Amino acid sequence: MPSNRKLGLIAGNGKFPFLVLDAARAQGLDVIVAAIKEETLSEIEQRGASAVHWMSLGELSKLIDTFKREGVRRAVMAGQVKHKQIFSSLKPDWKLAKVLLSLGTRNTDSLIGAVAKVLAEEGITLESSTALLEPLLAKPGVLTKRAPSETETRDIAYGRAVASRLADLDIGQTVVIAESACVAVEAMEGTDATIERAGNLMRSLEGEASTLSRSLTVVKIAKPNQDMRFDVPVIGVNTIEIMVRAVATCLAIDSGKCLLLDGDAIRQAADSAGVTIVAA
Repeated sequence: MPSNRKLGLIAGNGKFPFLVLDAARAQGLDVIVAAIKEETLSEIEQRGASAVHWMSLGELSKLIDTFKREGVRRAVMAGQVKHKQIFSSLKPDWKLAKVLLSLGTRNTDSLIGAVAKVLAEEGITLESSTALLEPLLAKPGVLTKRAPSETETRDIAYGRAVASRLADLDIGQTVVIAESACVAVEAMEGTDATIERAGNLMRSLEGEASTLSRSLTVVKIAKPNQDMRFDVPVIGVNTIEIMVRAVATCLAIDSGKCLLLDGDAIRQAADSAGVTIVAA
């Protein structure tokens, strides 16, 4: 019988998989990593996992066979897989090709949800990716020394209204606002690229007669029925650094549904840059 102390980790990019791996090991779990060649950092091999198996993004059969061979019956997904990568670079094996053909809509939720269903049929339960990282979920309130200004507060309210429609359609989770005008919305490019695009757009207006404030507000929300097993909103110090370059002064996120990957370092970086972070 498989050990209930074994946990499969399907690792995407960034720090998220490392945090999950460390937390799982701290609880005495044997972690079997399925590392995605196109996404996962090679340093995952030095993090103390019981085993690390490398596979390409489209190898669903190999993922299932690997977990079964290792006795894994519980798994989590952690770390982003770029949306562009999913729908442009994916080379599916026969099992994943069958999943793709069954999709009504080609978005992240439908694809990963269908993969989760296949895993369940194979006896592998996909669990919440945040279950081991509860302390890193954003708490409600102002998380920085500076609170939002009146203008930023209005932009947050407008941004949340726009972002909720965007998220409801599973297009993206981030919008960038300037004085109640929507400057950029997220699609396949991801949050960081959306912020950068907004900053570039505002720079292109410099020297021209513009009624928009140069300062930007970034709003990143969870989906209306956010499945905490995958595609959970995450924020790191890198996000703050990109905001500073784009002259974005305010970040609004969802409490209890957004992971602050770098913990207190995010607040310190925001405070140093005069950026306010608020969770609701």
